[in-house]
Amino acid sequence: MWESRRSYQHGNAPKAFNSNSADKDAQRDRARIIHSEAFRRLQAKTQVLGVGEHDFYRTRLTHSLEVAQIGSGICEQLRERYADHADYLEWLPSLSQIEAICLAHDMGHPPFGHGGEVALNYYMHAKGGFEGNGQTLRIMAHLGEYSPQHGLDLTRRTMLGVLKYPVLHRDVACYPIELAECSSNIDSYKPPKCIHDDDDSVLAWVLSALPPEDAQLFRSINTEGSRPKACFKGFDTAIMELADDISYGVHDLEDVLALRLVTERAWQEDVLNKLSGNDVISKALDFYNRKLFSESSTDRKHAISRLIGYFLPEISIVRQQRFATPLLDLQVQLSAEASATLQILKDFVYKHVIRRPEVQTLEYKGQQLVMKLFAVLRDNPERLLPPVVLARYQQTAQQDRVICDYVAGMTDSYAIKLYQKIFSPDMGSVFDRL
Repeated sequence: MWESRRSYQHGNAPKAFNSNSADKDAQRDRARIIHSEAFRRLQAKTQVLGVGEHDFYRTRLTHSLEVAQIGSGICEQLRERYADHADYLEWLPSLSQIEAICLAHDMGHPPFGHGGEVALNYYMHAKGGFEGNGQTLRIMAHLGEYSPQHGLDLTRRTMLGVLKYPVLHRDVACYPIELAECSSNIDSYKPPKCIHDDDDSVLAWVLSALPPEDAQLFRSINTEGSRPKACFKGFDTAIMELADDISYGVHDLEDVLALRLVTERAWQEDVLNKLSGNDVISKALDFYNRKLFSESSTDRKHAISRLIGYFLPEISIVRQQRFATPLLDLQVQLSAEASATLQILKDFVYKHVIRRPEVQTLEYKGQQLVMKLFAVLRDNPERLLPPVVLARYQQTAQQDRVICDYVAGMTDSYAIKLYQKIFSPDMGSVFDRL
């Protein structure tokens, strides 16, 4: 499994997924991710709050670094917990491996967060779709600068680890019968969790080392509920997603508290009143109330670190008994109490930050900006696209995908600057480079 995509394309037979013995390959993948343009651009992409409004809170870059740290902490904790289980230890990702996966997991997010994601899918939903995790796979396989043909040219294990939704857009797309005609409200274009139809061959390559039965089962779709969705994820992906959830529920909570976006009353009503009483917060209620709402950043950090330290030992490995391949069959899960506590924290952040009108206004404004940029670039490619992008545009039949890749790769600040250069009469100069 450790050979790169390029070597496989040159004719090498696919190797079976193996254990974590090839740490040099994981170190190489991590290095390519860290040094990639897509990773650096995360420093100017929105995490929860708008980039540039404050020098404290997290961007996509700092969030990714924290997810990598939590992911490596989870693996170390599991390595100690299962020291006598050789069958688990063999498949636990090395620290380099899990860091590579965690660092890469958000590289495909477009400017302005999920608002930008919906805006791009507005134009792409009938042309293969657009979804942030699917775009991460495109960067790794096509757009990264290491290889002209194969992007960052990473190993199968890294690509499988980042693959949160191993299903194609066409297989899970389920939009309302009447899609919104008005571009001022495009909520009905929210994408399913998937990879793009254009990248079917990439998915096939990643899974080609698996037994055919495992590969087929891994691509299963759950049709229950309002929208079809993927049924399975890999072992490494489960670790990464859990690290991502912990970071979202705890670290983003720190941003909320530091910026005084919530009151102690809201904390009481939407967190403390919903806890079981046997949870980590209720058992040290005075400590968390004092520290989290303290004027001191040191006090807040003490409480946040203690919360993170609580969740990690509550994680265990389970078998699904569904796959012959351990890298698919093994999963991780939080204890029931810890899982319930984390969900309450995540719901609190979602309600009091993400859904607050001030944040939604910024997301909406960014969404409209992305839509206008896409439209004007599509209508005027020869005039407005940079030469390198224009060359790709002219050499492919999937021209909208090229424009989508270009816009998705923009940082928030670059998108704003380009918008002003195009649409604001008093902005821009012939000396400004695109």
